[in-house]
Amino acid sequence: MTTSAGTTRSNQDIRSGWADSYAHWRYRLVPDHIVGEILSKNWIDNAIPVLTLVISLIAFSSLIPNMLSLSSVSDISHTSGEYLLVGLGMTIVVLAGGIDLSIGSIFALSNLLVLACGGFLGLPLWLSILIAIASGGIIGAVNGLLIGFLRLRAFLTTLVTMIVVRGIVDTLQLRYSTELSSFEIGSATWDFVAFYTFKGMSISFIVALFLTVLAHLFLTRLRLGWHILAVGGSRRAAFNAGIDVRRTVFITYVLSGMLAALAGVFYAARLSSLGSDTGVGLEIAIITAVVLGGTALGGGRGSVFKTLLGVIIVVVITNSLVRLGLRSGASPLVLGLMLLTAVAIDVRWLKNRHKAAQKSYVAPVFFALPAMQSCAPGTASPYAINTALGAAEPIGLGDVDAPEDVVLDRDDNLYCGSRDGDVLRFFPPDYKRYEVFAHIGGSVLGLAIDRAGNLLACVGGMGLYQISPDREITKLSDETNRSLLSVIDDSRLRLADDLDIAPDGKVYFSEATIRYDMHDWIVDALEGRGNGRIIRYDPSDGSSRTIIRNLQFPNGICMAMDGESFLFAETWGCRISRHWFAGPRKGKTECVIPDLPGYPDNINLASDGNFWCGMIGMRTPAFDLAQRMPGFRRRMVMRIARDEWLYPNMNTGGVIKFNLQGEVLGSLWDQEGERHPQVTSMREHKGYLYLGGIFNNRIGRIHLPDADPEWTGPTTYWGEKS
Repeated sequence: MTTSAGTTRSNQDIRSGWADSYAHWRYRLVPDHIVGEILSKNWIDNAIPVLTLVISLIAFSSLIPNMLSLSSVSDISHTSGEYLLVGLGMTIVVLAGGIDLSIGSIFALSNLLVLACGGFLGLPLWLSILIAIASGGIIGAVNGLLIGFLRLRAFLTTLVTMIVVRGIVDTLQLRYSTELSSFEIGSATWDFVAFYTFKGMSISFIVALFLTVLAHLFLTRLRLGWHILAVGGSRRAAFNAGIDVRRTVFITYVLSGMLAALAGVFYAARLSSLGSDTGVGLEIAIITAVVLGGTALGGGRGSVFKTLLGVIIVVVITNSLVRLGLRSGASPLVLGLMLLTAVAIDVRWLKNRHKAAQKSYVAPVFFALPAMQSCAPGTASPYAINTALGAAEPIGLGDVDAPEDVVLDRDDNLYCGSRDGDVLRFFPPDYKRYEVFAHIGGSVLGLAIDRAGNLLACVGGMGLYQISPDREITKLSDETNRSLLSVIDDSRLRLADDLDIAPDGKVYFSEATIRYDMHDWIVDALEGRGNGRIIRYDPSDGSSRTIIRNLQFPNGICMAMDGESFLFAETWGCRISRHWFAGPRKGKTECVIPDLPGYPDNINLASDGNFWCGMIGMRTPAFDLAQRMPGFRRRMVMRIARDEWLYPNMNTGGVIKFNLQGEVLGSLWDQEGERHPQVTSMREHKGYLYLGGIFNNRIGRIHLPDADPEWTGPTTYWGEKS
């Protein structure tokens, strides 16, 4: 029986080993997180239009000989330029939450006016063009007045305007068709506009591209552009924010009318003739292009570059249908079906894209922690839980919120950050008086003092900052070099955490995760993926460069005082490592403590040459087991409410002391969890240990009987004060 049971356990161990090996390599080699990253990108909105364009080009080029020849592209560019000009105006209107059905009639009226003024009436060309564009602006102003100030419905108002203006155009054409056809605009400039091409691009398309760039800058960089997007997002919210909604809506229709009129001018130059069907159905083609490009009909979401993409798709398809000989009704039918499909996709995509991104963004991997060291109270273990921190004296009780890191200067002043973006300074000797030393505006997560007495700070979501002794705040770095093949834009610093300064003045700081922001930092634990890194900032040239990647929530950074290496902690990895940045072992990294029983945070020097490390929580068998089950964690994230997810235990705070050989020399804990339920940082200074905690409402101070009562960090780092 014993042999049978032992054999059964052995087989189970073998199967478990194979399962773990499979899970390890499967989640290491298959980058599941890329799906969530792609779905979270704004440029994914362009995936469907780009795919549509590629399919259209492949399909029609196989059916139409020389479709992509220079002459064919030149012909398409004429129509594309005119459509793009009208589309820019429509995009601006739609982004503000409106719609303009009068653009086709304005287009036709502008075509008629520029030919009549420049040919029949003999006016100068520049004046004829201005009159044509002004006519579009006037009709747009009428639309804007009725919709923006009188608050009539955009669809019905512009529909009536379309009918009225179309009636005026038809009447004028019927009355003066003979006279208008008898005159032509004889001008070299007019011929240049009509026929000149540059590398296959017509003048109208070049002008439209230029105006597209200006429109992009207008919408993304100027206040009025922001107002347009705000009005389209929510008119009530925009009004409550102090935006003049009526004036903003009015301006959008004026711009739309003028751009449609400008397109009519280019159309007149190209054909130099009148037609009863000029501009008929143009509004359908333009709306199709705008929506197909990815601009939301409800307003507030889209861009002019998306409209450019939509215009090219519509022009390619309509032009190809004409060349295939499908003239009667084919183009309107196809455009109608495209518009219906685009609207359906837009509605469903907008509704489901963020849901899909949320479900797939958290992508757990297999991660097996080493066996957990014993922390049982009363044992000989150096990690044995005790009540030593219960004697800690509170500093700033109730006056500080989330003092994640603390540091003391040469004059014994005590600094800490706060959740509301302040850096507080407590004054010795009793530290009862304090002031707001500086206001940075973000959560201060790491602090250090350089040789000149400047306070350096890692600020979550903002980067690396410097505060001079006279309180001048300087941003040192908020970005680093981007990974060549990374889907994530890892050039931006999301969660700069802790730092230390090398003897040569270079700053080494950790970024805990490149995937999650400050409010989601603990979700990174559910992945078990190496999302963190360590970055070097060089003050000589202001550059930042990533030196170590794929770390599991790297946190504390502390120089080893050999001038060649530093220690760093990986919180979710439950280990402390050493990296050499200079000397014969430059570039090497080795693990110092691989099997901590809890989650390490900041590391700092001790007066006896050893190191202190804060512990923000203790490992639990349940979460350790879950780390070996990525499928379980994935299902948990997808099916269970966020507040019921399984997270690491963050309710037991402590401090350990260790040396460079990885020996743990002792530990201090708050077993009852009343004073310091979480310790994220500590600083030894003149015989006392000062404690910080990101969830605490105080700074702790505890006396160290065996510590050097004269030892200070700044003196050890930089020498005596000059």
